[in-house]
Amino acid sequence: MALPSYASPLERTWYYSYRVICGLIFFFLVAPILVMIPLSFNAQPYFSYTTEMLTLQPEGYSLRWYEEFFNSSAWVTSIRNSVIIAFASTFLATCLGTLAALGLSRSHMPFRGLIMGLLISPMIVPLIISAAGMFFFYSQIGLAQTFPGVILAHTALGTPFVVITVTATLTGFDHTLTRASASLGAPPQTTFFKVILPLITPGVISGALFAFITSFDEVVIVLFVAGVEQRTIPREMWSGIREQISPTILAVATILVLISIALLTVLELLRRRNERMRGLSPS
Repeated sequence: MALPSYASPLERTWYYSYRVICGLIFFFLVAPILVMIPLSFNAQPYFSYTTEMLTLQPEGYSLRWYEEFFNSSAWVTSIRNSVIIAFASTFLATCLGTLAALGLSRSHMPFRGLIMGLLISPMIVPLIISAAGMFFFYSQIGLAQTFPGVILAHTALGTPFVVITVTATLTGFDHTLTRASASLGAPPQTTFFKVILPLITPGVISGALFAFITSFDEVVIVLFVAGVEQRTIPREMWSGIREQISPTILAVATILVLISIALLTVLELLRRRNERMRGLSPS
């Protein structure tokens, strides 16, 4: 929003000061990432900048840590496990969260506040408590150190994001459309797939991306619930920091940052598309 020409000196001062403060906060948050990314191209096995890197000499940079990452059987296995667990838990969280949001959007739904509080509780309860509870529960039913157990645990963490995003999308939803569809003889499943789902698709996809990121970056739950065969990328990074420090971790972190940036870009595009569909912003 541009500063109006009639703004007072105090308003102008706050206008520019506010942007400077926001810029400094943004730099404070992004600076560690900006420092880490160049180190992933370090030709030497150090976690510090060498003289060759500081003087921008070509021999100071190398892709050896990225090659080690993609050629390591342990890292490749962790990639496969992370992708399998993330996609499976995202699918379950998206289905469950969307259905829950549709039910909670009904005005006649009893105990809406209580149910919503229970659904989003995984976002509020500390992860260490959730992880310990899941470990003891899964140990009793035989799901500890199994892929289904890890997938269900990540589903519980991702479902609240889907519920919140889909519920926000349904806030301005016109329920007369569903009643019109029913009056024309359409069964409930046809109304859902032909009327409701196309309108809430941006919210569903946004929630699914949040659930995917949550699962892909989660390490605390994996430490408690997963076994040796379910080692994910964050779990492998945790082990690498504790057991064998290698700049390969910097390469992995850089790749994860790029994936996160790509997903956040998609989220922003979906948000703008959703606003255009709802008439909140010009196309």
